[in-house]
Amino acid sequence: MTPRDALEHLWMLAHLHDDRQAMAALDLVDVQGDDPGLPSVFRVGTLAAASIGAAGLAAARLHALRGGPDQRVAIDVRRALAAFRSERYLSVDGGAPFELRHPVTGYFETRDGRWIQLHANFAHHLQGILRVLGCGERHDEVAHAIRTGWDGAALDAALAEAGLCAALVRSPREWAAHDQAQAVARLPLFEIERIGDADAPAVTSQPGARPLEGVRVVDLTRIIAGPVAGRTLAHHGADVLLINGPHLPNIAPLVIDNGRGKRSATLDLREAAGREQLHALVRDADVFLQGYRPGALAAHGFAPEVLARERPGIVCVSVCAYSHRGPWHERRGFDSLVQSASGIVWTESMAAGGFEPPRPLPCQALDHATGYLAAFGAMVALARRAREGGSWHVRVSLAQTGRWLQSMGTIEGGQQAPEVSAQDRADCLEETLTPFGRVRAVAPAERLERTPAFYARPCVPIGTDAPQWSA
Repeated sequence: MTPRDALEHLWMLAHLHDDRQAMAALDLVDVQGDDPGLPSVFRVGTLAAASIGAAGLAAARLHALRGGPDQRVAIDVRRALAAFRSERYLSVDGGAPFELRHPVTGYFETRDGRWIQLHANFAHHLQGILRVLGCGERHDEVAHAIRTGWDGAALDAALAEAGLCAALVRSPREWAAHDQAQAVARLPLFEIERIGDADAPAVTSQPGARPLEGVRVVDLTRIIAGPVAGRTLAHHGADVLLINGPHLPNIAPLVIDNGRGKRSATLDLREAAGREQLHALVRDADVFLQGYRPGALAAHGFAPEVLARERPGIVCVSVCAYSHRGPWHERRGFDSLVQSASGIVWTESMAAGGFEPPRPLPCQALDHATGYLAAFGAMVALARRAREGGSWHVRVSLAQTGRWLQSMGTIEGGQQAPEVSAQDRADCLEETLTPFGRVRAVAPAERLERTPAFYARPCVPIGTDAPQWSA
């Protein structure tokens, strides 16, 4: 599968019942480059160019639907892969790139010769893992506890039962036999469903200078996938208001990288006042983007169907790890864990000669692709809303994206591609003065001929702004 093929596949999935004009939009896309652009046997560059290019094309198409002119959209694999490594290439005031992982986050060999990956970047996850293992937090203590006291499957189950973040490294065949993999296999790559009443009024707006000008987005996401979706909507002109819980942990470099273009406020949804204020924001919002586990926000009164009744015309976007179906639908997960569970790490490791140590993808490809797919789905839903009205629900997950990547096949010798540094991609970076200092980060990768993507706001610390819409 080439990057062009993959982009056309995404567009066709979203527009199977659309008009000929939507199909003709593919003639306005220019795609350059091919894999391997990074050392991997997987077609990561194809995934990057297709997901980012589709989001760019959706923005251009939405702008045209709102009365703007047609325009060409360009994407190349090289720039797309730089965007897929945005957190790795980030720097502040000329400093070295940030270390994003706690020392205990990584792979450990189990008593029965399997490998398990732990995710301990949040303090409460780390402490929970240490309680289950009954050991100290030094890497060697954790390694000894796992190697001498736990079989892989048993530890994977115990950590999941405790609500912690880990994944046993499985082969593709082992994963395919798993009930969760079979649930994911029955789902499409993404879902865009109408959830409002059929007579919900169409929402139209005058064309603006940018594709999403005047579109208001409530962004309840953290870390990478969901925040990338909100950031993408922001760099096409949306007014994105990030809402964090004041008690929830964050990772500073990701706040900087993924906060570009957004305002940032806090609300405590454990309290009635916080929930009431969020409902007030929703009543004037166009998009409600959230990355909590399925059902978590519904328990606080923010199920998509509830929001559709409260705000007819809303586009709800849900991002999760293992999808909303199957026995793992509530399981906590991150990109690297889904890679481990689903056979991606196994495939990369075997191509490299074995598990010493296990080898993941050369970037957080599932996170980034899922984020761009979420933004793509949101813009497709906004376009449908503009034509026919209704409220919409977009669903994406890391596991569904990973399955698509695996379906593209592998590249013989792909791991021999050269490593790429931030210096090698200097032309893909831009500098901005922010409250954090002078931030150097990856610029938007998609090129729109008439409405170029850019960040109208610098990143700001969590809670800088009031939880209300701009005047």
